[in-house]
Amino acid sequence: MTSFRFELIHTSKKSRARVGRIHTPHGIIETPNFVAVGTNGTIKALDNAMIDKIGIQLMFCNTYHMLLQPGPEVVEKAGGLHSFIRRKLPIITDSGGFQVFSLAYGSVASELKSKGTKKSEGSVLKITEEGVLFRSYRDGAKVLLTPESSIEAQKALGADIIIPFDELPPYHVDPSSLETSLDRTHRWEERSLLAHKNSPRGQAMYAVVHGGVNTALREKSCAFLSKLDFDGFAIGGSMGKTKQEMHSMLQFTMPKIPVEKPNHLLGIGDLESIELSVPLGIDTFDSSYPTKAARHGLLFTKGGNVKLGKKENSVNFGPIDEKCSCPTCQNYSLAYLHHLDKAKEMTAMSLASIHNLHFMVELMQDYRSKILLDEI
Repeated sequence: MTSFRFELIHTSKKSRARVGRIHTPHGIIETPNFVAVGTNGTIKALDNAMIDKIGIQLMFCNTYHMLLQPGPEVVEKAGGLHSFIRRKLPIITDSGGFQVFSLAYGSVASELKSKGTKKSEGSVLKITEEGVLFRSYRDGAKVLLTPESSIEAQKALGADIIIPFDELPPYHVDPSSLETSLDRTHRWEERSLLAHKNSPRGQAMYAVVHGGVNTALREKSCAFLSKLDFDGFAIGGSMGKTKQEMHSMLQFTMPKIPVEKPNHLLGIGDLESIELSVPLGIDTFDSSYPTKAARHGLLFTKGGNVKLGKKENSVNFGPIDEKCSCPTCQNYSLAYLHHLDKAKEMTAMSLASIHNLHFMVELMQDYRSKILLDEI
């Protein structure tokens, strides 16, 4: 079994951008790379054989959703996530914290529309030092998620990279509450690491750096977590209200993270954010944006986005992109995709998702090539 390690191949002379390889028991992840999100063990509208074919080297599965359905014990009985979902390549799971706190504070988008820290109805019942008590959205049952139970679930799932349990305070939280949350998150991360070290099972664990857009707290988080024996670092918490605010926060934070370990930007992976963040030295990005865009008829091309529903596409018998080698562009016309979209056929979502994920794979290959040439 290959053990986890990070191999730094090249750092650009022009920026902090770097090319590396993350070695895992299920294969190599070339960095920088895009990580597709398969919430329930599948990327919406696609099967995992196609995901392998497209070349998605790392796939993200959500512990929170898998915990509630089908349950980690079912996945463990099946031989772990890789066996259960029939994926040969690397998988990363999160701790479940993000979903639990999204339930408490609403989505990041709605929260940024100045809904403040007002908690939503009845999902999260109690946050204590022990963990978070919440109601399952599936059957209303009470579930206590702690650092230890989150790690236990992730052990049963058996992903290559796992994440410690953390709290995700909202953007609008006051500085004092943010610091209280950060200190508790650090204690939870330490407990998560201890639970992981008691039963490593060939998995790697990334620390999650928090602190919102407060530079002093980001610095404090980097200093605290760097002293612990984590295998890599993820940047979590509120990223700011605008892309510029996120960029400033990352510009400040990235130099404070150990360069000899891999890093990951949690939940961010739109084209503009990747372009801003690759020069800062980010290794991997996860996001459901490319597949969500595809399901809403937005197709990525090097010449800009194509809106599938536009009337002129109804008689465009060429592919989405003449230069694209994805199975969708190789086999189907834009006119046919337009027709499927108008007819509300699910195949439209599948074919569009294949195209957008293929675009992301090629985009990241392009970034790696340019970094090796010191062009970024």
